[in-house]
Parts: sequence; C-alpha cells; structure tokens
Amino acid sequence: MKRPAPIGLLRATGVLLGKDLLIEWRTRARLNALIFFALATLLLFSFALGPDTKLLERNAGGYLWLAILFASTLALGESFRIEQENACLDGLRLAPADARAIFLSKAVGNTLLLVVLGGVLIPAMVALYGVKVVLGAGPLLGTLVLGCMALAAPGTVYAAISSNARARDVLLPLLLFPLIVPALLASAKAMMLVLQGDPMNQLNSWFGLLTGFNLIYWGLGFALFPRVIED
Repeated sequence: MKRPAPIGLLRATGVLLGKDLLIEWRTRARLNALIFFALATLLLFSFALGPDTKLLERNAGGYLWLAILFASTLALGESFRIEQENACLDGLRLAPADARAIFLSKAVGNTLLLVVLGGVLIPAMVALYGVKVVLGAGPLLGTLVLGCMALAAPGTVYAAISSNARARDVLLPLLLFPLIVPALLASAKAMMLVLQGDPMNQLNSWFGLLTGFNLIYWGLGFALFPRVIED
C-alpha cells in the first residue's frame, strides 16, 4: 500500500485552523462563556475598588489584561479538551502532516479568540472605568494582538501538556502564570500608555519587548510541540 504524501506545514495549519474556527462558529459556547466571565471580572474590579474613579482610570490597562488572562485559561483548556473526545488527537498525530501544524493552528486560533475577547472588553472597560484611548486605534490594536500572542503560544503548549492530567483545570494556570508574568507586565504597561498618553515615547520600547517575548514563546513552542504530544 502506497504511503500518502505528507502535507505541507502551511496547508496543514490552514486546514486545522479552519476546522477549529468552524467548530467555534457553530457552537460559540466557548466564546460566550469567555465574554461573560471576563465582563464579570471587570465588574468585580470596579466593585472591589469602590468609587475611586481616579484609581480605576489609572490602572484600567492592568485590569483589562488580568480579565483576559483569567478568561484565557478557559479558552486554552477547552482548545485541547475538544481533541480528547473520541481520540481526535490520536487521529491528528497519525495524519501525514507535521505535528507542529497542530501547534500553529491551535496557537493562532487561541490568539484570534483572545483578540475578539479583548475587542469586546475594551468598550466595556471604557464605559466602566471612564478611560479614553489617547493614542488611537492603531497602537491599541497592536498592543492587544502582541499581548494575546504572548498568552496564546505558551498557553497552547501547557494546555497540551495538562490535557491528559486529572487536575488539568488547576495545572494549566499553575504552569502558565509564572511564565507569562514578564509579557503580562509589558502588555499592561503598553495598554496604560495607549490609554493615558505617551509623552516620553516609551510605547515602542514595550512593543519591542513584547515582540521579543513572542519570538521566544512561539519559537520554543514550535520546536518542542512534537515532543509534547507524542505518546
């Protein structure tokens, strides 16, 4: 029997990403849960800090990224829980394609999901905390995309590692949170500059730092993922 020819990395990534996006579009259960959870987190921050509007406005960028971070653990865990049903991940491993295509498709899909979540949360943050986007939509979108990429890449790797664990819902944040603290701080600082202004031109430095983190996270995830999912 002739062995099927291997599928190119980009083509396999596109096929797998299309499959994940189609599943998400048909159900939308994960996205709806993320949105409600993250909105509730923003509301809890506003209730906990009371009527101090200056404090809310000053730290709004940090609260936004904390809401995205907490919600991301749900998104990342579900992305591999789907593949555990009916041994779907085993079928993907047997396909004539590079195993790294699974990482790329999952990481890009999680990034898109978190960016959509951030796009929903930003108007809510503006309404709740009374902030203004001083630097405009371009820097705001750049900060959101770079920050979500920094969460999605290591989160995808750790979601795959913890997917077979009995306490995977606890294990994933324990593994992920310490690793992404530097990227989270950079994202929060960049978002604060976007919201409050950048008189000393520091935003490009934070963008450079986030880009460096992403190169490391995505590079290591791409290189190590085949070993993560092997039996």
